[in-house]
Amino acid sequence: MQSITNSQLFQEIHQQPEIIQNLITHSQNSIKALVEEIHSREIRHIYIAARGTSDNAGRYAQYLLGAHNQMVVSLATSSLFTIYNQPPNLSDSLVLGISQSGKSPDIVSVVAEGKKQGALTAAITNNPHSDLGKAAEFILNLQAGDELSLAATKTYTAQLTTLAILSAMLDGAQQYQQDLRALPSKIERIFDDETHVKNLAERYRYMSHCVIIARGFNYASAFEFSLKMKELTYTLAIPYSSADFLHGPVALVDRGFPVFVIAPDGKMVHEAQLLIDKVRQRHAEVIMFSNQYSLLEMADQPITLPTGLPEWLSPIPAIVPAQLFAMYLAHTRDFDVDNPRGLNKVTETW
Repeated sequence: MQSITNSQLFQEIHQQPEIIQNLITHSQNSIKALVEEIHSREIRHIYIAARGTSDNAGRYAQYLLGAHNQMVVSLATSSLFTIYNQPPNLSDSLVLGISQSGKSPDIVSVVAEGKKQGALTAAITNNPHSDLGKAAEFILNLQAGDELSLAATKTYTAQLTTLAILSAMLDGAQQYQQDLRALPSKIERIFDDETHVKNLAERYRYMSHCVIIARGFNYASAFEFSLKMKELTYTLAIPYSSADFLHGPVALVDRGFPVFVIAPDGKMVHEAQLLIDKVRQRHAEVIMFSNQYSLLEMADQPITLPTGLPEWLSPIPAIVPAQLFAMYLAHTRDFDVDNPRGLNKVTETW
C-alpha cells in the first residue's frame, strides 16, 4: 500500500490553512468592486449556478448571505437554461457561478444568460481564464493553486472563505473581519488530532452505509462530507438536515447504524442533542464532529473541532476532519485516493 502522505490529496488537504490565510490577508480588488456594485444596484437576490462540491458552497451561501446580508439566495435549475430554454427573469439579480474549473457548460450558460438579461454577473473559480471567467463581469479568483487530486478539498474551503469575505465586506462590520483573521490558525490546529481521525477510519473499514446529519450553516457540511465519502470510499452516505431526518428517514436506524453528526457550538446545539437522544434510543453508533462538550460527551466516537470561532465560519474548519476521515477510510480500503474509479477531474454537464 502506497504511503498516504505521498498522495496529492494528503498534500492538498494540508495546504488549506495557507490558502485561506492568503485569501483573508490579500483581499481581492474584484471582491471590493463587486460589493460596491451590489450596493449601487441595490441587489437583494443572488442566483447561484454550481454543481457537485461547488453546489455545497452554494448551500453555505444560502445561510450566510441570508442571515448576515438579508439576501434571498437561490440555487439555479440549470436545465431551464440548457434543455428547456425557458430561463427565469434574472434582470434584478446577481448571477453567481461557482466552479473550481469554470468549464461546465451548464454553469457557464446560466451566467451568460444572466448577462444577456442585464443582470450583474460574477464567478468564483480557480481558473479565471476559463469559459466561466470569460462569461462573468467580476471574477473572484480562489488562488488555490492547481488541484491535482480528483476530490475537491482546498478549492471547497477556498470557495467558502471567498463567500465569507464577500459577506463580511457587504456587511462592513469589523467583528466579521476579526473573526476571519482567526480562521487559518484554527484550521491548522485540526491536524494536531489527525492520528485520532486516522485510527477512527480504521474502525469503519467495512462500513457500507451511513447517514450524515447537520443543520443551519453546516447543512452544506453534511452534503460535502457525504460527497467525499461516496467518491473516495464508495460508501452509501446520505446527507440530511436533522429536521428532515426525523420526518421519516430515522426509520433506517437500528443497532450499530453509523450516524455522523456535524454540530459545532451555536444555535443548533439543542436540536443536535434531541437528535442524538432519538437515534441512541435505536442503538445507533454516533460519530460527532463538534467543539461543544455536551455533544461530544453524548457521542460514541467524538471528533473535536477547534473552539473560538463563531457559528457562521464553522463550516470551514468542520469539513477538514471530514476530508481526513474520508481520505483515511479510502486508504485503509486500499483505494487510490487521488483517482477514484470512473471519475474525471472536470465533469461537463448540460
